[in-house]
Amino acid sequence: MDVLAKPDATTRSADRVLGLLRVVCEHDGVKLAEAAKAMGLSPSTALRLLRTLEANGFATKRQDGLYRPGYRMVQLGVEALSHESLVATARPALAALVADTGESAYLSVAAGNGDGLYLAIEEGTHAVRHVNWVGRTFPLADSAAGAVLLGHVPAGTYTAVANAVESDVTAVAAPVLAGPRVVAALSIVAPSYRTDDRAAARLGDLVSARAAALFATA
Repeated sequence: MDVLAKPDATTRSADRVLGLLRVVCEHDGVKLAEAAKAMGLSPSTALRLLRTLEANGFATKRQDGLYRPGYRMVQLGVEALSHESLVATARPALAALVADTGESAYLSVAAGNGDGLYLAIEEGTHAVRHVNWVGRTFPLADSAAGAVLLGHVPAGTYTAVANAVESDVTAVAAPVLAGPRVVAALSIVAPSYRTDDRAAARLGDLVSARAAALFATA
């Protein structure tokens, strides 16, 4: 076997795609020309490969023309992220919310393409409860966690939304911040029949307090 043999076409294509993905992930937005130059590719080849990444959710082209990591990159990182400081810091708060309410508690982050991503859960203790959606995406628009991640909910407050991501389900969410930036949403997800206005207000006070504590220690 010739160990010095040149890589075949399939290997070269894979190297180019992975190289472009690395360039996209290492920059806070990269132009087509810059990505092509970094990889030594023609703009037409780089565009073709970037469109493939975009079609599969690994890259996204924003309105400013810059390529950034897509939501699939976030999903693939869920297992690794479960050991990172954000999730580790949130675990006690999630457990405390379940202990206080019996409802399922989630930590979620923005995932790109107008979606959020459920990053961690502490499952509720009620017989009827929201089950594990970790790794699944949800639309930011019209959802409680989405309003938080879009910056529409001030620190120390909460929002409650019913029948958004799922029918007959109410979510109550509050922002987790690092400095001035919203880095995650802490939320309680419960059946709507258990979550009238009074119950939602109680859940909101609890989740906003826990989120504020996370902000203070983040």
